[in-house]
Amino acid sequence: MKNFKSYLFAPLALFAMLFISGNIKAQGVSGDTIANLTDVQKYYRAIHVMAMLLVGFGFLMVFVRKYGRSALTATFLLVSISVPLYYFISDFGIFGEKGSQIDILIMAEFGAASLLITAGAVLGRLKMQQYLILGLLFVPFYMFNEWIMLDEGFGLVGKGNFIDTGGSIVIHAFGAIFGLGVAISMTTKNEYDTSIEADATSDRFSMLGSMILWVFWPSFCAALVLPEEVVMTAINVILALSGATLATGFASIKLRGKIDAADIANASLAGGVAIGSVCNTASPTEAMIIGLAAGAISTFGFAIVQSRLQKGLKIVDTCGVSNLHGIPGIFGGLVALIVVTGINYTAQLAGIGLTIVIAIVAGLITGKILHFFGHREKPYVDTEEFIVED
Repeated sequence: MKNFKSYLFAPLALFAMLFISGNIKAQGVSGDTIANLTDVQKYYRAIHVMAMLLVGFGFLMVFVRKYGRSALTATFLLVSISVPLYYFISDFGIFGEKGSQIDILIMAEFGAASLLITAGAVLGRLKMQQYLILGLLFVPFYMFNEWIMLDEGFGLVGKGNFIDTGGSIVIHAFGAIFGLGVAISMTTKNEYDTSIEADATSDRFSMLGSMILWVFWPSFCAALVLPEEVVMTAINVILALSGATLATGFASIKLRGKIDAADIANASLAGGVAIGSVCNTASPTEAMIIGLAAGAISTFGFAIVQSRLQKGLKIVDTCGVSNLHGIPGIFGGLVALIVVTGINYTAQLAGIGLTIVIAIVAGLITGKILHFFGHREKPYVDTEEFIVED
């Protein structure tokens, strides 16, 4: 009963705080109060994003049957190195001003999300220390691209002209293409020839991770939007995710004959990826359509494109990040050309093109560096680096 009362009166307390702050504002002395309240709300969303990073991404990647311990540990390490690194680099002001402390934390979390996407492309083929090296190399490249796209770095893209509120391009597409670059640079014949095994248990845990990501994705996209845009952003994201999930179910049956668990765990999230660029500007109908299209495109990628892409490039994309984050991310960036009124077409296309170029070049360089630190004797197993009881 006590907990029930807490939940009942918490919204009333928040309303009272906002009402009081509104009265104070009317008297002209409420700037700091309003800013503090806004930061508190951002903090709640930042914690949601952290749950996505550790629990959502972590369990999504345990689908590899014998690599669960490693996948979760790698996720833990990557988040733990990328967030502080982003935070401390931002202190030097090399890549522009990042705003308040909570804004910096959220943007650091965005960088961590992009890094985890990159890691998904080479999951199971790096030694644990190589994941840390990957994080150290990735974050500066990510911040460099973010600076160009969002902070007018080198004057290549005018500030505010590139539309990517929820990171379809800057976060998702960049991370996926960077990961493909790393895979191209360091995939060995042994890794290419080794099959990736999953079973019922690993698939169920992966689905759990997917559902956690699904639940918290609205906070991810709404983390830094204006207060008056939070609710509509959340609604748009939920509709896009719903559309993608429905499209994935139908497309998986159509393309494979039966539903594939990997499709549901991954392609159902493509709506959240694609809606990112226009999450705060699209109408609910547009959001649903974007989600349906993204789910269908992503499922087609997993069912048809991935095997051909891997065969053509002689690489392995372990988590299929090109299909979940790469193609849907680019799709989302292009959708902005249609959805956003008065958009600068040149800046939007330039931003997408530059991100692709920077990501692939940076990924190739990073892969070459990681190659110098050796390769696992046997990919996709815990036993090489973990104490595993028989």
